[in-house]
Amino acid sequence: MDRGDGDPGGAPPTSGVAGGAAEGVTDQGGAAGEVRRLQALLAAEMDKAVVGQAETRRLLLIALLAGGHVLLEGPPGTAKTLAARAFASALSLKFGRIQFTPDLMPGDVLGSNLFNFQTSSFELQLGPIFTQILLADEINRTPPKTQAALLEAMNERSVTIDGDSRSLGETFMVVATQNPIEHQGTYPLPEAQLDRFLFKHVLDYPEREDELRIVRTHGAPDAAADGLAEVSAVAAESEVLRLRDRVAEARMSDEIAAYVVDLARATRENAALQAGVSPRAAAMLARAARVSAALDGRDFVIPDDVKTLAKPVFRHRVMVSPTAEIDGVTPDAAVDRILTLVEPPR
Repeated sequence: MDRGDGDPGGAPPTSGVAGGAAEGVTDQGGAAGEVRRLQALLAAEMDKAVVGQAETRRLLLIALLAGGHVLLEGPPGTAKTLAARAFASALSLKFGRIQFTPDLMPGDVLGSNLFNFQTSSFELQLGPIFTQILLADEINRTPPKTQAALLEAMNERSVTIDGDSRSLGETFMVVATQNPIEHQGTYPLPEAQLDRFLFKHVLDYPEREDELRIVRTHGAPDAAADGLAEVSAVAAESEVLRLRDRVAEARMSDEIAAYVVDLARATRENAALQAGVSPRAAAMLARAARVSAALDGRDFVIPDDVKTLAKPVFRHRVMVSPTAEIDGVTPDAAVDRILTLVEPPR
């Protein structure tokens, strides 16, 4: 998926701090030029802490600008947490982290009203969910009741505590992680919760050259713990929100919209799949494709924008039938098959 993070003008990226975001992200070629410029600046900064991970970085940026959330699945030690922290730092967004455990309660996530004996009144103690980029670490290790505490937050960007609704802000985004190896003592996410995630991105171990760079950079006794101190902010929250509004204006032809719908409907009609994707998935794929077009320097969507994002949008929403699963069919394989069967517009 990595189609390059370089500046379209060929100039080396220069980072600016939050106060100088207007300098770092300039209007060069309209919204698409601005977004691509931001992508280049973000890549340069995140690369100071996270080696490789170009696809992860791209999907995180698409999700933020599309107003979605991301589920990262990969073995331990593949920089899932570090990528989320570096992403938040580079965009001047407040970062919060919750370690999900079997004994975690909804109040530990949302907050609760506690009685203050000195004032003889209840006072609201806000939970860690009140942030901008929330890392839900090992989300599948907490019971469904606590997982469900995130549903309203992810869908409405607000939470209700004792009948009182509180906004989380427009840039609120959940980056959840889960370990695909250790399943003992875990609680698989229900379909309703999975459908709230725009992307499910599967990470693997790095390539040899990237791993060699990791060892050289972080393997020395005097090496910085994570390199986050070197990451500078390249945009302010207001800049992110402005670009979100602008990328939504990217043109999508009726033929491309029909292609998105046909892909979604094909998942519901495929014999290998017990359940297909929801209309919400189709709408989110279209929204993400607009951002992808802008990241590639275009103000219009092409079929490749849709095809490239179909797998991370669909893989966690489809359910392989038991018979097909016995035959070795995986969600990714089923989506790949659908992409070959549904003819894209020319």
